[in-house]
Amino acid sequence: MQSPIRTTRRLRTLAAGTLLGLCAAFAGPGLAQAADTSGTVGDVTGFHDDGASYTLDAGEAKARVSFVSDETFRIELAPDGSFKDPAGDAIVLPQGKAPSTRWKDQGDRYELSSAKVTLRAYKSPLRFALFRNDGTKLWAENAPLSWTADTTTQSLERGADEQFYGVGMQNGRGNTSLRGQTAKAEVDYNWNDGGHPNSVPFYLSSAGYGVFRNTFAPNTYTFGAPVTAAAKEHRFDAYYFAGSANEGAKGVIGQYTKLTGKPFMPPVYGLEPGDADCYLHNANRGERHTLDSLKIADQYVEKDMPLGWMLVNDGYGCGYENLPDAGKGLQERGAQLGLWTQDGISKIADQVKAGQRIAKLDVAWVGSGYKFALDGCKDAYKGIEDNSDARGVTWAPESWAGAQRCGVQWSGDQTGTWDYIRWQIPTYAGATMSGLAYTTGDIDGIFGGSPKTYTRDLQWKMLLPMSMTMDGWAASDKQPFRQGEPYTSVNRKYLKLHESLLPYLYSYAHEATKTGVGAVRPLALEYPDDPKAATDAAKYEFLTGDDFLVAPVYKDTTVRDGIYLPKGTWTDYWTGRVYQGPTTIDGYSAPLDTLPLFVKGGATVPMWPGGIRSYKDRTADSPLAWDIYPQGKSTFDLYEDDGVTREHRDGAYATQHAVVDAPRSGAGDIKVEIGASKGDFKGKQKTRPYAFTVHTGDAPSRVTLGGTALDRLDSKAAYDKADAGWFYDRDDRGGVVRVKTQPLSTDREFSLTLEGTSAVGGAVPGAQAAVTVPDGQELGAGATGKVAVDVTAGSRDATGVDVTLDAPAGWQAGEAARIDRIPAGETRRVEVPLTAAKDAAAGEQPLTASARYSSADEDRTAQGHFAVAVMPEPPTGDAWASDLVWLKSTNGYGPAERDRSNGESGATDGHTLTLAGKTYAKGIGVHADSDIEVYLGGQCSKLTADVGIDDEIKGYGEVAFSVEADGKVLWTSPKVTGASDTVPVDVDLTGARHVHLKVTDTNNSKTGDHGDWAAAKFICG
Repeated sequence: MQSPIRTTRRLRTLAAGTLLGLCAAFAGPGLAQAADTSGTVGDVTGFHDDGASYTLDAGEAKARVSFVSDETFRIELAPDGSFKDPAGDAIVLPQGKAPSTRWKDQGDRYELSSAKVTLRAYKSPLRFALFRNDGTKLWAENAPLSWTADTTTQSLERGADEQFYGVGMQNGRGNTSLRGQTAKAEVDYNWNDGGHPNSVPFYLSSAGYGVFRNTFAPNTYTFGAPVTAAAKEHRFDAYYFAGSANEGAKGVIGQYTKLTGKPFMPPVYGLEPGDADCYLHNANRGERHTLDSLKIADQYVEKDMPLGWMLVNDGYGCGYENLPDAGKGLQERGAQLGLWTQDGISKIADQVKAGQRIAKLDVAWVGSGYKFALDGCKDAYKGIEDNSDARGVTWAPESWAGAQRCGVQWSGDQTGTWDYIRWQIPTYAGATMSGLAYTTGDIDGIFGGSPKTYTRDLQWKMLLPMSMTMDGWAASDKQPFRQGEPYTSVNRKYLKLHESLLPYLYSYAHEATKTGVGAVRPLALEYPDDPKAATDAAKYEFLTGDDFLVAPVYKDTTVRDGIYLPKGTWTDYWTGRVYQGPTTIDGYSAPLDTLPLFVKGGATVPMWPGGIRSYKDRTADSPLAWDIYPQGKSTFDLYEDDGVTREHRDGAYATQHAVVDAPRSGAGDIKVEIGASKGDFKGKQKTRPYAFTVHTGDAPSRVTLGGTALDRLDSKAAYDKADAGWFYDRDDRGGVVRVKTQPLSTDREFSLTLEGTSAVGGAVPGAQAAVTVPDGQELGAGATGKVAVDVTAGSRDATGVDVTLDAPAGWQAGEAARIDRIPAGETRRVEVPLTAAKDAAAGEQPLTASARYSSADEDRTAQGHFAVAVMPEPPTGDAWASDLVWLKSTNGYGPAERDRSNGESGATDGHTLTLAGKTYAKGIGVHADSDIEVYLGGQCSKLTADVGIDDEIKGYGEVAFSVEADGKVLWTSPKVTGASDTVPVDVDLTGARHVHLKVTDTNNSKTGDHGDWAAAKFICG
């Protein structure tokens, strides 16, 4: 199949069924029969107080207003005077007794009021406007409600600075404002950038309100001037939420999810990473059996990688066998059994009794979306709970409003690329603004991908509550241990970071059941008054909880630009460098093992220490850790239950309140109060040891536990060996106080005091030095060179500065470089000798530079993580481009191919390179946009090649080829189409070190963009 069509496996298989499903959806409940009339609401001709609601007549049309709470009400419009409710109780939950309301005739309008808001209904013509009872206007119609034969539309005034969010999962956007954009809530099966799977007919405004359209009909929102909201039905039915001034958008989300359901509380294994594949008669992997899944689970154990659950039948036509044995075997390995459902859930009772605990729903039977998808989510969730003591968990790629109460919203099937990473970043935080607490996508997609894109995608998705890797569809499986080193070790590092953060994420999961707000958040939610939070300045980053700011790397680079930090103090999670926001960081060094991750001042983060692989590794004696960035007064409420059953719904859970009291800035004491764990559940720890990491930047003079001094240990080794005590580690992330206790009763509160230390950032804020390393430094395998390191003093002089490199195994670093003094605010550069390992692979090698120094009367250490590029030997004679080491290989679809065309998403699935009927034995086959980088080291004089779009595309596609060397464009082709003649290439490369061969799409389509660098040869020597 040619790449231009790029349909996913689901859609290729289900095209006909999908069309039938869509027809059924549009003919079914939720969409009124087409009428022959269109119109606009006219003047009010009657008013009726019906007790629980108010009805306004406007000629034949009728409008009805019903208050649900003091801040939530419903407006319905029946153009023909007959109210209908096709959605019924499918989406909206019972809300209890209506509030007390009152009405008043003000001459030109009726005012319908609750204790908190007033809805004005103007009489001529009937138009609505909403005000808080303090007089604040939230919204106003600029025209009456209108309708056509199949659509009803509301039109609202747009405020000068009003911003808009929501409409569910909007791929590639959503975490920044939708102002000036159009967003749709409908099923469209576009799971790529610009699609809207799991869309929701709800939006909220920075003006302080939200609107939910109570329907299964498709909706279109245009956030222009005016704002229009249209639904494909001949009726109008919307709920309005008036957020309080102090709660803002969070209050609106809370009201919306009170109406349609709070997010479900997942089991703890549901928050651990999942794995999916077909293990029975897999056409892509050969003959296999369901119990073969246990061999994969064994590899997770052997590779010391977390795994919470496995889907063992994920693939069309893939059944299962020996299900009870598979379920039991997975549980013995610390995981749970999941099943993908192709054709319904009629067997779910037996499957759950056999061990199923996760249900993944797919478009084969929920593809029509709307009510069908919501019912599938609810029924599968209920099926798990009706047949076990477990909590229901479902995954779905197409759902609707209300699905947050029963499932994870997953963005569907995609191809792993750098661009895939880019557009996924804003998608999930944006979905939080519609009450979707658990949204995610496959790690590195299910097609294509590469070791590097897999690792970069996995890194940031470990800061999402839920994640999954999908195997069996790309050229090679995608478990996190498949890519080899250094990728496997980096993947393990981030999988275990996620595991260690489960107490934090689980507490936020519990919070979502109360507030409706998920852990993954756009900056605009937490910083609504920051004008940049609504803009592209914050588009490619998000918050996890209140405390972590995540800025993923989404390009093939070791440097991340444009990281926006809002107001506050932010600490680099890896180096301890402190930043004061608002600020934008450019040039952040992010080698492969480094995800740009920042922690907010005041953060108090509960963690599981020890690098555990599974929640089942926790025992009655396991410690609980608190990672603290002290600044002012901060709190955190830890939530715990048995992690698996539904007993928490009957009160079987516990909470523990932590309070940290520290200086706002500078020197002072820090007091940490850990409250008694209130409540009980099966398996609750009666006692447990505690571990604290307190990021101060200055050593305390004394640490006391309940007023009793703890022993100060004089080394990290002594600390690790001791049962209790404290140690100040100057070399850990800018200076960290480590404290651990003997087991303490969880039923009793205790206090920990660090005397004579400081808030995060040190006793003298800004005194810390910073270590940076210039980008683009290179070293040959086995060669000795020098690495330049820059040290910048903070607000005080840095003296006695010793700069060293932390060399990996097989490498050798030279002696420390000494700088006697760096004046405050100035930078000094040193060069540290470094010898690469003889067998060092070409590519980037992560390293750490450390500067040990004194400043502001304290011995300190600053660190910087960076990458040095290991270069292969340059060619010594003529060389085919396809035979050289590729330093970079970015491709628009699947991997770039050596000596064959691009083909499909798998490696080596292309064909003989063919241009205008001529075949070539050597060359490179790519798909736009692509970039192949080779190292020539100044040893070559020119490049020759024939370029064009491969004949396998049969005449279409449109691209341009270019050759770049050392940052300069040396040659660019004219526009090339599938019908163009072959273009000869002869480019002078004299002195060139790094050469890029690029193919770029020129018509914004990428359809058929299979470019060939046929017979590409470098003339060298």
